[in-house]
Amino acid sequence: MSTEGHSRDALRWATDAHYEDAERYDRTYRLRRHDVAFYREMAAEHGGPVLELGVGTGRVALALARDGHDVVGLERMAPMLAKLRARLAKEPAEVRERVRLVRGDIRRFSMPAASAGGTARKAIARFPLVIAPFNVLMHLYRREELEQMLASVRAHLAPRGVFVLDVRMPDIRSFTRDPERAFKCPRLKDPTDGSLWDTAEIFQYDAVTQVQMITSTFREVAEPHRVYVKPLAHRQFFPQELELLLHYNGFSIRERWGDFERGPQHVDCETQVIVAGLRRATGGRRRTTR
Repeated sequence: MSTEGHSRDALRWATDAHYEDAERYDRTYRLRRHDVAFYREMAAEHGGPVLELGVGTGRVALALARDGHDVVGLERMAPMLAKLRARLAKEPAEVRERVRLVRGDIRRFSMPAASAGGTARKAIARFPLVIAPFNVLMHLYRREELEQMLASVRAHLAPRGVFVLDVRMPDIRSFTRDPERAFKCPRLKDPTDGSLWDTAEIFQYDAVTQVQMITSTFREVAEPHRVYVKPLAHRQFFPQELELLLHYNGFSIRERWGDFERGPQHVDCETQVIVAGLRRATGGRRRTTR
């Protein structure tokens, strides 16, 4: 890869392309449940309302609403919101009433609080729980973007609230794969029509920007001329780097795990699960002892 990295247009294309087909996205990930159970536990522990960044087609948000929590879902991609609204329409009225959808960018957002006593004073909504599930932060490719997002989270987090997120643990082995070689993946079955698809992935990692571009190719077995390609760009966050980024943007990590069952982080874990709170300013230097 060039030391200049991927262009902003390429990164945006590689982000949007993964979410433009909301129907296929929803079919692909709807059965992913282990992280949903974890975020349900977080909502039960910390209460609502819950602000979800990158709500997608509602895999997490609907589960929280069914549990009785009010959820505000922020999402930039219109097809994802349209699919979520279609799913919401099939839910009971009490679930529909608990979900409010907002189209916007997670990098910079402002949620107005409900007016109190009919006053016109503007205030920002505060949440005891803000969540960014399923690698949402990995679409923030530049430091400035992450800092904008964290500033928005700080503004919306209740004083004792928590910010919970998960990102993938960087896989050093995938970074060293031949960027010209397509690696075969397991054959997929489309649940809508039963068609079978051969799949392959190309991995291109830029060590300067820490962005990995994964290009997936899908070819139907019965009709090989039917082919489609999907790119996906992910900014890689190493554990100590992520801790520093949170620290210097006003957060402290309260708990971190290597899976959604709250197991420890280790060299072979796939996920970083982080629970962070607002970092309290200290008055003066902290005395250390030896």
